[in-house]
Amino acid sequence: MPELPEVETVTRTLNQLIVGKTIERVTVSLPRIIQRPDDVLQFAYLLEGHTFQKVERRGKFLRLVLDGLVLVSHLRMEGRYGMYRSDEPVEKHTHVIFHFTDQTELRYKDVRQFGTMHLFEPGQEFVMAPLNKLGLEPLDEQFTFEKFRAVIGKRATLIKPTLLNQAYVVGIGNIYVDEALFRAGIHPEVKANTLSDEQLEAIYHAVIATLQEAVEAGGSSIKSYVNGQGEMGMFQQYLKIYGRKDEPCVTCGTAIVKTVVGGRGTHYCPHCQPDS
Repeated sequence: MPELPEVETVTRTLNQLIVGKTIERVTVSLPRIIQRPDDVLQFAYLLEGHTFQKVERRGKFLRLVLDGLVLVSHLRMEGRYGMYRSDEPVEKHTHVIFHFTDQTELRYKDVRQFGTMHLFEPGQEFVMAPLNKLGLEPLDEQFTFEKFRAVIGKRATLIKPTLLNQAYVVGIGNIYVDEALFRAGIHPEVKANTLSDEQLEAIYHAVIATLQEAVEAGGSSIKSYVNGQGEMGMFQQYLKIYGRKDEPCVTCGTAIVKTVVGGRGTHYCPHCQPDS
């Protein structure tokens, strides 16, 4: 599933591709992707004649702002957007097409069919699902250590699933939690409320640094992720712990262990990330 760095990359790419384009009509071939309104014809009708103003990100969600409307989109497992000329063949698994007045199209393709779209009047999206219960934004300038400690430090749950909980901090994702905890030297199965302020601060800085580096690299193309121009992310080339089971740790040479924590495949170094 695309996490914060991948969604941030898609956000930046779509800002280059669709801002200023006006929707002539919308075609939907898989109605269940449209979550709000529940009438697909109304969804298409409401968007006609509107122009994209900007694209932003909230957690793992895309927030596509038009003049008078906001489209909130989640890519889920394998959703992707791409720009095409209107005369180009439509690929299999293309479920939503935004036809523009300049004879180009923004197409949403989703092999797994888990993606969602919600349409709101401006401002509604922040007080209604799916955005209304999201936690702190780790790349926002208002993401301070004090706020992070207040949200994370008192939890009696294991630190890894705590960091993955979107109600606390958004968008980190499985890959980036493993990388951040390795960078901070924290075992993934330590309970959050047993960590010292020094350890919590190490995690705080590691989360920010890991996500910033991933964004700069365009995200991680572990499976099928590409941005809106079909380009792969490159952060997977810099992974120090994730996906490296039994390989030597880059810091100490100890074999990397893979286990399951909170139902998620988890990588750590037994030497650099002691469990006590």
